Amino acid sequence: MKIMGILNITPDSFSDGGKYINVDKALEHTIQMIQNGADIIDIGGESTRPGAIPVSIEEELARVIPVISRLSKVPDIAISIDTYKAHVAEAAIKAGATMINDVWAGKQDPNMLQVMAEANVPVILMHNRTPEMQNDGLDDIIREVLVELQESIDLALSAGVKKEHIIIDPGIGFGKTLEQNIELIKNIHQLKKLGFPVMLAASKKRTIRGLAKTDDSDLLGVGTIATTCHAYTQGVDYVRVHDVKENKIAINVMKDLL
Repeated sequence: MKIMGILNITPDSFSDGGKYINVDKALEHTIQMIQNGADIIDIGGESTRPGAIPVSIEEELARVIPVISRLSKVPDIAISIDTYKAHVAEAAIKAGATMINDVWAGKQDPNMLQVMAEANVPVILMHNRTPEMQNDGLDDIIREVLVELQESIDLALSAGVKKEHIIIDPGIGFGKTLEQNIELIKNIHQLKKLGFPVMLAASKKRTIRGLAKTDDSDLLGVGTIATTCHAYTQGVDYVRVHDVKENKIAINVMKDLL
């Protein structure tokens, strides 16, 4: 299992908003995450938390490109750009990013799939829904996510994205109820049926708060580690987390126990 460390270059992200706006602080934190065991650093310049205010392309570029440019000069760092905007993804790849993580799986920006194909890098296709699309029924959530992820996969392949570059993400916290998010985490192994590597990105989200029944950031970190251990037993390939060191230790322990 590989670890993707989260680096939010935003003032309003729910867990670490405002901490790493400064390029030097972002670089220092990234080096620490790499030393603690991160395989990939996921850099985002726009918060995707519920209720977050969208930012312009220009603002997003101003936040992420200086950081990516600096990090690209550090050896052995794999850099992911967390964006749904094609222009931002394209600029990030030119600046040194080596992966695209799109919370809308190429469906929000009509040019994104073409950018993904031309970049010829790994891409993460996340399942997402608008609030209007949200279905409160629980019986079919696994099937519905599988069907809709397959649609995203088919669109990406049709656009020229290579099969071996696709990673899928069930989109914990995006257009789903707490109960649906829990159901998806419990049964995340079902996504392996689609034949692609799977990522779990649940770190300190509202779902963890609901499960842990706390808003304490440290305790949310403990709850996140529990989901990482569960994901390991389910054959998940990647976890996207804030606390790299703690999750790396948990994964190493799981390796020795199983």
